[in-house]
Amino acid sequence: MDNCVIKSSYCVLTFCLFWSLVKLTKNYTDIFQQNIRTPETVADAVNRLLMAMEGEQKVVLAVMQEKDLINLRFSLGKGIRNAFRLYEPGSKLLASCKNAIYPKASYNVIHPDDTSGVIIRELWRVLQI
Repeated sequence: MDNCVIKSSYCVLTFCLFWSLVKLTKNYTDIFQQNIRTPETVADAVNRLLMAMEGEQKVVLAVMQEKDLINLRFSLGKGIRNAFRLYEPGSKLLASCKNAIYPKASYNVIHPDDTSGVIIRELWRVLQI
């Protein structure tokens, strides 16, 4: 296949992904905050995201390359950080992600940006199946 066609297709898919995720982030607050309990584990967070996402959004995320997930930091990542209250002190989800990233670390600090990245990567991984 021609490289130009591949690049054009990739650009269209990327645009569709971002538009789809913009729709998701507009609804995330209502959907997630209806659940009083904040997720405590990465698996719990991923399950909630899967319930909130439409089929189109799942497909678009699933076809992304892993290296491009970083581009979701200010869209889906921000939505996750806000909806799951990752900036609140004592977040169990934050601690769960810290253990996933740095299992042998002696400190208990991890940035919410890193946490949302772990959740997005795991969501992407689950959608690969």
